[in-house]
Amino acid sequence: MELKWKIKPFEALTVHELYDLLKLRSEIFVLEQNCVYLDLDGKDKKALHLIGEYDNKIVAYVRLFDAGISLDNASIGRVVVDANYRDRKWGHDLMREAIAAIKSNFDKDKISIGAQLYLKKFYESHGFVQSSEMYLEDDIPHIEMIRG
Repeated sequence: MELKWKIKPFEALTVHELYDLLKLRSEIFVLEQNCVYLDLDGKDKKALHLIGEYDNKIVAYVRLFDAGISLDNASIGRVVVDANYRDRKWGHDLMREAIAAIKSNFDKDKISIGAQLYLKKFYESHGFVQSSEMYLEDDIPHIEMIRG
């Protein structure tokens, strides 16, 4: 079965969708990665939220920004796939959908991401190239990457 995709501005998210996507982000970025940080950074209200659902459950998610909101270029952030579904390689579907959504919603080809270093090859497989030296964000090695 394939994922069902939704894209919504913050104001269009239901209370249940917001709760479920924040729960998924916390499960991965706080618990799985053992990283205490403030996920609610004020940017969600300015983002488009791309949600992948399977069996009525949010299992894949990213937030998308037009140029100048989060980074200089259009950008993709908070890329997450539920750990219970990673064997299905839905992260690749998520990135393809996110790249297409940036183009269709913002008419931008140049996309930036702040990627966790261990995912460099994953993002390279989607056309991103490293554009910075490694830096620490919340004690996790990251690099900037650009596509387009």
